[in-house]
Amino acid sequence: MSLNLIADPWIPVRCADGSRRIIAPWQMAEPGIETPDWPRPDLNIACLELLIGLVYLADPPADVYDWDNRQTPDPDRLRDRLAGFAPAFNLLGDGPLFLQDMEPLTGDPNPPDMLFIDSAGAQTARNNADLMVHRGRYPALDLPLAAMALYTFQAFAPSGGAGNRTSMRGGGPLVTLVDPGRGLWPMIWANVPCGQPAVPASLPWMRATRSSEKGLETLPPDGALFGPEAFFGMPRRLRLVADEAGVTGVIQKPYGTNYALWKHPLSPYYRMKPGTEWLPKHPRAGRFGYRNWLGIVAGQAKGDLSELSLSLRDWGNRQGGGAVIVAGWAMDNMKPRDFTLLGRALP
Repeated sequence: MSLNLIADPWIPVRCADGSRRIIAPWQMAEPGIETPDWPRPDLNIACLELLIGLVYLADPPADVYDWDNRQTPDPDRLRDRLAGFAPAFNLLGDGPLFLQDMEPLTGDPNPPDMLFIDSAGAQTARNNADLMVHRGRYPALDLPLAAMALYTFQAFAPSGGAGNRTSMRGGGPLVTLVDPGRGLWPMIWANVPCGQPAVPASLPWMRATRSSEKGLETLPPDGALFGPEAFFGMPRRLRLVADEAGVTGVIQKPYGTNYALWKHPLSPYYRMKPGTEWLPKHPRAGRFGYRNWLGIVAGQAKGDLSELSLSLRDWGNRQGGGAVIVAGWAMDNMKPRDFTLLGRALP
């Protein structure tokens, strides 16, 4: 039993004609595909981030002119560019495994539920306090769902007790994506940052974990605000446990990577006063009102205290128009409150 996340079809999508199919990542550039079609909205948003990250990893635009010249989808080119990364994207088996610790972790596995932010933690279950969050929903996960849940958990990881790090944007960050409204590939391409192709060795699971047990922080590449690891961060040290039924457990070890000073290109940031550290914005529980939208799509008068996501800033230089999707978990420390998923036309 195996799954390669580059070569194999594993991503469910909805098509323009109403049909559904399963695609490999390079097929995101094929015509007629509308959107990922996972059973949960947080997985769908994370899947968009993953696809954007894969293009940024393997074949990003060099600049705005290159971005404009390559708007026409080219699935064959994308397949060729991604092929070299396939050995780094096995979910199970020997060697480095996708978003999992290089060290074979030992210990009692947690239920696979732990990969979902709205699942009950061990203490909540012991106290029989899982009224709004739930235990035992997923005794086993098929490999595609496990892969998507793993990516979502690492990308949005909330606080999880001593040594269990949050994502580089904190728990349940606010995500802002440009949507030109013309299907999956135009949406992915609209949000890919400019850069240079990376190599498999730049992925964090291709090396020993930068453990934060002694306070070690991992900073962005020299002279940059982010790199490929922004899309493939590993704040949690995890190893999946699987049998014929699928993924049946997750072993976790504390003190994964502690990211500092990174700016994720798909999230907006703020700071308390000029000269202080930029912090990622997070959604609040409840209604996402007009005042909230102003800070997300139009910025604020005091631009030195609030910054739109790079995806929205780039879009203003590339083409403009369309809509913005805003999404993210509203968290109370370790406790999920609700998931925001909204879209609105850009001003």
